[in-house]
Amino acid sequence: MRDTFVDTLIDIAKNDKDVILVTGDLGFGVLKPFWEQLPDQFINAGIAEQNMTGMAAGMALEGKTVFTYSIGNFPTLRCLEQIRNDCAYHDANVKIVCVGGGFVYGALGMSHHATEDIAVMRAMPGISVFAPSDLLEAKYVTQAIYKTTGTCYLRLGRGGEKRIHEKIEDFRMGKAIKVKDGEEVVICSTGAIFDEIIEANRILLKSGINAGLYTFPTVKPMDCETLSFLSSKYNCIITVEEHNRVGGFGSAVAEVLAQSGTEAKLVCIGTNDVYSSSVGTQKFLRKVYSIDAASIVNVVMANINTGTAQNL
Repeated sequence: MRDTFVDTLIDIAKNDKDVILVTGDLGFGVLKPFWEQLPDQFINAGIAEQNMTGMAAGMALEGKTVFTYSIGNFPTLRCLEQIRNDCAYHDANVKIVCVGGGFVYGALGMSHHATEDIAVMRAMPGISVFAPSDLLEAKYVTQAIYKTTGTCYLRLGRGGEKRIHEKIEDFRMGKAIKVKDGEEVVICSTGAIFDEIIEANRILLKSGINAGLYTFPTVKPMDCETLSFLSSKYNCIITVEEHNRVGGFGSAVAEVLAQSGTEAKLVCIGTNDVYSSSVGTQKFLRKVYSIDAASIVNVVMANINTGTAQNL
């Protein structure tokens, strides 16, 4: 995803000299092609994320479109006041890019585990929130946030994500993407955790369960139209995210469904309102916090043909 983002941004910046990329002293191996080809449109702000964001807001208010780039919580939680007061409040064209959402940097501990960022960013007025699931979504989302006026948040994985879509017809901001139809239950997800859903779907099919699959590259604005359709078609909607259940993607879906009067059951899979105290690989931590393929399968099995809405 990182390479796709950089390649797409290079193409954009070559055609628009007002596009600026600012890094917080990170990502040099990935960002090297950008600064080699477009040195006058690249700034290293150093390990000073608050300054990076304030500077980006200033340049944006002078007509630039500025992408800030760092890992995990650094371009978001560390400089939240500047994002709120300097960027979003002024509707500045600042595009905040986090590489390593969720447990990507699992071995570095809780300070590098980005599991509250979606909730925090989508809670602020004037910020659009994106979390692509594969390389093609990352390409289209990068193009979309460039064209979107105002402050945007882009949450990326790290690298090695599996390609889900061969092509995407009519990609639009705020629109979910159908991977496949199913029966009775549909799994909706955002971000790079879709590889776990692919494995869960393989196991479910062996058990005779054909789940519908949808990705939501846009978390805010939410695709209310698709959610209304899904709630009428399926008895059970399951959301999956590599993020805290409180305030995240599942919460955004719940907000829509609560106002729709649907009788469809909603089950939200994510970390259970805890700080991650474990350290290890991304795969290991997904298992520890029950957001891996096996956990998804267990939730589906427990919730088809049963009771009312719940979180497991």
